[in-house]
Amino acid sequence: MATLSLTQFLTLDGVHQAPGGPQEDPSGGFEHGGWSVPYGDEDFGQFMNEVFTRPTAFLLGRRTYEIFAGYWPKQTDPDDPVAGKLNALPKYVATTTLTSADWAGTTLLRGDVAKEVAELKGSLDGEIQMHGSGGLARTLLDNDLIDTLHLLVFPVILGAGRRLFSDGVRPTAFRHTAARTTGSGVAIHTYELVGRPEYGSY
Repeated sequence: MATLSLTQFLTLDGVHQAPGGPQEDPSGGFEHGGWSVPYGDEDFGQFMNEVFTRPTAFLLGRRTYEIFAGYWPKQTDPDDPVAGKLNALPKYVATTTLTSADWAGTTLLRGDVAKEVAELKGSLDGEIQMHGSGGLARTLLDNDLIDTLHLLVFPVILGAGRRLFSDGVRPTAFRHTAARTTGSGVAIHTYELVGRPEYGSY
């Protein structure tokens, strides 16, 4: 059985929208796209390269898939650890709108996403990785299907944009298992799923 990990870029106020460029996702009038780019130093690159040594498959939301599919198939350097894995390994896309996918190795998941992802985890081995895909991530968090969170928290506040942990997310407890900080100030935290929160009183 496979595990499912999520690697997500967040601002200090929890925004995950359009970290990679001004035109990545301007929906909702979002004007701050590309906010992660000034912090992309060597430490950041090293962490991301480490992440991409582990996957056996990828799970993406439709929007993230379209962003990735517009860029990574054109990156053909055999020594690029990210492009090599994204282009070679199976990719599963949760979508209600796509009817086909041109990127080699892509399968569309068009049914009940929680059920299909649970079945996918049961049928594969190793680590299925999600990158971005915040809307899909929230659905899977509400169904306890994400085993590991890698949250990269950037030292910037935007005050607008889509947030990963919005009101109504299912209360969930995690165990903090790793932390590091890049030279540019990105705090990288890893959490493993525990289950429901426990409560007490002081």
